[in-house]
Amino acid sequence: MKFNLAISPCPNDTFMFDAIVNQKIDLEGLEFNTSYYDIEQLNQYALDSMFDITKLSFGAYVHLNHMYQLFDCGSALGKNCGPILICKRERTINNKLSIAIPGKYTTANMMLDIAFPSHTNRKEFIFSDIENAVLNDNMDAGLIIHESRFTYQKKGLVKLLDIGEFWERKTSLPIPLGGIAVKRSVKSAIKKRIQRVLKRSIIYALDHPNESLNFIKKYSQELDEQVIKSHINLYVNHYSVDLKDNGKDAINKLFTLLKKESMDIFL
Repeated sequence: MKFNLAISPCPNDTFMFDAIVNQKIDLEGLEFNTSYYDIEQLNQYALDSMFDITKLSFGAYVHLNHMYQLFDCGSALGKNCGPILICKRERTINNKLSIAIPGKYTTANMMLDIAFPSHTNRKEFIFSDIENAVLNDNMDAGLIIHESRFTYQKKGLVKLLDIGEFWERKTSLPIPLGGIAVKRSVKSAIKKRIQRVLKRSIIYALDHPNESLNFIKKYSQELDEQVIKSHINLYVNHYSVDLKDNGKDAINKLFTLLKKESMDIFL
């Protein structure tokens, strides 16, 4: 049985899926045709219901709950791991400030909505281009995610606000960034089989942390091994293995704050 699978090229995803893509574990008879796209492209494809199984932002999932269900593993949640608003120099955050965002449907942009609901002066960029957009004065500020968290200071940029810290103060919950979803049309027993395989892959990765490095470097925007390891350590944690109640509460809270209805979110 074959499924179309789409994930991001970021180290946390390639780390978790290495054992599936490279067939290092028991796949229980399943086959996966894997594609790699920037997170906002994944969100757009999910809106078109393109892939059977896909990584997506939880910010996008609030619009896709009727089409997809979330696995209880493979997610990126945690503390001190949220989007950061950066700039070339300290300045006031107001509605005139132009902000480069990593995509309309990213959780980062949704959290910016929650923090600054009246701000609309935003422009979409691929996440890896945001630092340069600010450095080149094309935008006043940038909302960074992924590897950029570990590189912006070396480029002379400064932090205006940690949007993740804002979320944690507001909700006292972990920061819900993105997860792995499956089409609701897939039969329940098959979805549970896929979930078992995904969890097996994540546990394998955590038990063999250095084995996937070459595979990760093949797709990563950042090739420095310390940046890659820092990225994985930040975004792959116990919530990636099992959301448990606290992780699910964080995702449900996002639905509540964005005033979106939810149905049967988790597998």
